[in-house]
Amino acid sequence: MAQKISLSGIKPTGTPHLGNYFGMIRPALDLVKDYKALYFIADYHALTVVRSGDEMERMSYDVAATWMALGMDPEQVTFFRQSDVPEIFECTWILNCFTAKGLLNRAHAYKAAVDANIAEERDPDAGVNIGLYTYPVLMAADILLYGSHVVPVGQDQRQHVEIAADIAQAFNYTYGDILTIP
Repeated sequence: MAQKISLSGIKPTGTPHLGNYFGMIRPALDLVKDYKALYFIADYHALTVVRSGDEMERMSYDVAATWMALGMDPEQVTFFRQSDVPEIFECTWILNCFTAKGLLNRAHAYKAAVDANIAEERDPDAGVNIGLYTYPVLMAADILLYGSHVVPVGQDQRQHVEIAADIAQAFNYTYGDILTIP
């Protein structure tokens, strides 16, 4: 049997902080001894908010430096930039076709944006781009493309792992047990 996979990523949208460490990095590094570890810089996810190539590059280097400074051993971990894997978009499209709109309507980031707009008496979808709306499907593609078993994330991303499991189950219902349920 192949070694089980641990996968996680950090979105380069700001300075890495203690929440990243305690919520995801430390648990991810603890899994290296028992899992094949795949950890990445989630630069496609950052496109929902980062609008400067220079800023994206700088923050991506900050994320990489943080992983290294906190003990990631590149001899034990496959570490990569999400955008270096073009298949992620193909997988995202396929998963989009198995994702109920209602599931995405309930995603916390989208709901928070809508609620903030309503509170400010704006159109509910003002400033909401489709990247934010479909963010959970891109995250599902990240998880499911590699057959991930375990996905160490902070509490703010837990719902997205649950959505990935829901999407995988919908896909598997149609095509058989192809996708690993994280």
